[in-house]
Amino acid sequence: MLRHVVLFRRKPDVERDKVLERSLFARMRGLGSQIAAIQSWRVAANELQRPPITWDLILESEVTDVEALDAYLFHPLHQALVQDLRTYYEWAAVDYTV
Repeated sequence: MLRHVVLFRRKPDVERDKVLERSLFARMRGLGSQIAAIQSWRVAANELQRPPITWDLILESEVTDVEALDAYLFHPLHQALVQDLRTYYEWAAVDYTV
């Protein structure tokens, strides 16, 4: 199994928009059930804000292998979400074997 972890935070030059945040969060949470390659999917919001060391959201997912990760990453639903996330969030990702 391969675990894909992504941390998200609002871009420093973007004004906070709670309605947009809720919408993006809901879309992120729902994506895991819409892509067959995903074995496990968790999205959570940070409960303790301690800038500059904290991030706003975490996504933890698991797939069977690199091919499955690519199937997820290049899936049209994921790509559409990425386009919308890109305007509001910056992120960092880590992939590792479990």
